[in-house]
Order: sequence, then structure tokens, then C-alpha cells
Amino acid sequence: MSLKVYNTLVNRKEPFIPLVENQVGMYVCGPTVYDVCHMGHARASIVFDVIFRYLKYVGYHVTYVRNITDIDDKIINKANDEGVDYTVITERYTGSFHDDMLDLGNLPPTYEPKATEHIKDIIGIIQKLINKGFAYEAGGDVYYSVDSYEDYGKLSGRKTDDLIAGARVEVGEKKKNPLDFALWKMSKEGEPSWESPWGKGRPGWHIECSAMSAKHLGETFDIHGGGKDLIFPHHENEVAQSQCANGKPFAKYWIHNGFVTVNEEKMSKSLGNFFTIRDLLGRYHSEVVRLFLLTTHYRSPIDYSDQNLNEAETALEKIYSTLNAINAILSEGSENVLSGHREGEGVDAEAEDMINSHSERFCAAMDDDFNSALAIAAMFDTIRAINRWINASGFIRSPAALEILTQAKDRLVETGNVLGMLEAEPVKFHDVLQRKRKKDHQLDAGEVDGLVAERWQARLNKNWKRSDEIRDRLASMGVILKDGAESTSWEVKR
Repeated sequence: MSLKVYNTLVNRKEPFIPLVENQVGMYVCGPTVYDVCHMGHARASIVFDVIFRYLKYVGYHVTYVRNITDIDDKIINKANDEGVDYTVITERYTGSFHDDMLDLGNLPPTYEPKATEHIKDIIGIIQKLINKGFAYEAGGDVYYSVDSYEDYGKLSGRKTDDLIAGARVEVGEKKKNPLDFALWKMSKEGEPSWESPWGKGRPGWHIECSAMSAKHLGETFDIHGGGKDLIFPHHENEVAQSQCANGKPFAKYWIHNGFVTVNEEKMSKSLGNFFTIRDLLGRYHSEVVRLFLLTTHYRSPIDYSDQNLNEAETALEKIYSTLNAINAILSEGSENVLSGHREGEGVDAEAEDMINSHSERFCAAMDDDFNSALAIAAMFDTIRAINRWINASGFIRSPAALEILTQAKDRLVETGNVLGMLEAEPVKFHDVLQRKRKKDHQLDAGEVDGLVAERWQARLNKNWKRSDEIRDRLASMGVILKDGAESTSWEVKR
């Protein structure tokens, strides 16, 4: 099955055929750096990180551009509120964004341009639009004329007549049409500004992305991505100004991720129902966050809840536990390998089939519009088959079994890495979860160790009543006991 992607421009899945064979140019709208990032930003960044990873995995050379909007009304307002230069705000929150992306396990993009580094490119596009009659200057401001472009609304499916009915002109704006949008804004006293043919000012939001994408990917490129909230007006306006300025198609495929919701309402700062990435990563491993976000198809909304994240943690723990069990089997001494059997003996037929077909099933899911939910389901199908086999009483540690288990480990880790997961050592992942759970349960490890030792002694003395009392007390503390032949180990349940 060849890759198909859902293209917002035509509202259907289409075969993915890049403009240049084996090469992909992808532009994704990054943050406006005036505040810390929340779960909505996490989802968008992880969705396109996985698309980036998968395209590379299947052999494409990918140029991934994700911009930084470092000049905007929100940034200026934040700087004014704090009484600092706007660059103090942008540097602070650009750093915070980079920390969040790194801690989420996202790969860095190929290029990460900033709007203020492309003022010359922005002015050049605006001048082209004016020269071609698609934009006009009005008292130091420059506006794009929506009436000049007959295909306006094509991406979002909106009609200009309907848009005009709900549009309004803000105080101080000099638009000819309420739908016209600013390409260049005359700066007020004290605001950051740059010289231009229309006087000192700064760029509008939409024109920034047109300039930066053209600079790094060319005037036409393969994929433009972002959240669904950007379809209108931001992406609609990008299409209009880019195609009118350059006289050619802008992006071939438009990919948009769905919202993160809380009680089925979009998560946003304005609604006050958001959770920052920093707060979330203080409570959950980054791969748990990734699994939670990727078990729903990227175009669908996903509802945030502690229960859903806890379920993702349990699911990821099962994968790592399976890898840990495989590692334990593979690391046993060679003297424990059963010899003298026919090739293939000791290998479960179903498990072998699931392992051999694993990568194919994973790719079939991802080729269906990057369906990470189905890809993860394919991983768990393989995990279940492996566990049923290695936990069966008749499991034989034969050379053939070790070979197929080695393949299983390699294929699970390889496909997991495409999703930005299974990048930790299983034992270390387990230790991280245990530290977290000890903290959550406010456990004193020394106290627990003492109780476990006392219970072990009670068992040796056949004092079953005291042994059971201690077991029950530890259980009430969230401690799970694992009795062995020579000692008892313990761990913390969720």
C-alpha cells in the first residue's frame, strides 16, 4: 500500500506524490513566543514529528521547516506589561519552547526560521503583491485585497459573502473591505519597527509564513501543516497572498491536526482550561504523553484526562515489560540454550507470523494517512502474541526461538522509534516509573524495605499471621510484593 494523506485542500485522502521524487519539503507553523506551551502545542509538534520520522523511515529525504513567530501584538503587549524589550520575551519563551520540544522527544526541524530574520523577504513579497494589484498601502499600513483573488476561501470552504456578514473593521484600520488583512503595520511609538517603502513598521502575522516557507522550501512545496484552528484565517490567507505573489500553487498537501479538548471543549489559554507541557512532564514520562496523543488519529479530537494518561502509562509499561522479558531470555547463558532440535522447533507459529509481519502491518497503518492509532494497535497485536508464547509452560529456549525473539525486539524498537517511543532501556524506564510512583504515594523506601525484611523473617519463622498483616499493610500503601526463592522484591502499583 502506498502512502495516502488527507488533504484539507480537497477534503479527501490522496496518494502522496512529492514534487521531486524521494524528496519532501514540509512547513509547519510553529509557536508565537509570548507564553509557555500547553498540550495543544504538544499534540501539533508530536504529530508532525511523527510524520517527519515516518517519511524518513520509508526513504524520503525530508526538509522540515518549523518557524518561530517572534514579532506579534501578543509579544508586544507582554513586553509592555513587564516593562521590558520585546526580545526579552521572545528569547525567554523561545528557550522554553525548545526545552519542551526536547523533553517531549521531538527531533529538531531542518530549519527553524524566525520572522524577524526575514524582514527583507517579507517586504519583497508585499511589494510584489502591490505591484500586481493584490494589495494596497493606506497611511503606512499595507493590506491584502481579498476581492482581488477569486479563489479566496478555497482551503477553508468559506464563502466571502458569508464572511463579510460577520466581519468588522477595528478602530484605526484603513481597510477597503472588512475581510482585507494586514501585510504590514505602521508601528506605534515605542514599538519595535523596521524600515520599509511604506515607513517604519512590522509585518502582519500571515505574511511571515509565506516569506519563510518560500525562503527555505521554494515558492511551491509538498506539505503545509498545523492545527485545525489555523485553517482560517491564517492558512487561507497564506494561500491567497503566496499564490497571487508568485503566480503558482503554494502547498500541494495541507495536513491539519485536531484539537486537544477538556470535557469536549477546545483547550486554550483564553478559556483557562489548559495544561502546560512543563506541568505534564512533571507528572508523566514523555513517552507516555506521546502514546496518549498518538492512540487517537491525528485529525480527530482527543480529550485530556488523568485517566486517559494513566491508561497510556499502563499500556507503555506493558510494551517495555515485554522488551525486558525478551532481554532476560536473550541474556541467559549459552548453556541454557536447548540444542539438538530441528530448525524452527520451539517457536510458536502465531508469534513467529506476527513478528515476521510486524513491520509490514505497522507501515500499512501509517500509510493510511499516518494512522498512528492503528500502528500502535499493530504493535500490541505483536506484543500479545509474544507474551502468550514466552509465558507458556512449553516455551523452549532454542536457537530458533532466540533468533526470532531478537528479530521481535529489533522490529518493535525500530517501529516504536518512528513514533518517538521505546528509546529508553526497559530497565531504566521501569526505574523512572517506580521513582515517580514512590513519590506519588509518598513512600519511604527505607520503611518499605524494613517491612519487607520483617515479613521475610516472619515467613521463615512460619509466622503466617504476621506475614499476612505486613502484606496487607504494604498493599494499602500501594506496594506490590514479588516473592522469590531466596528473597522478596517490591514495586509500586499506580
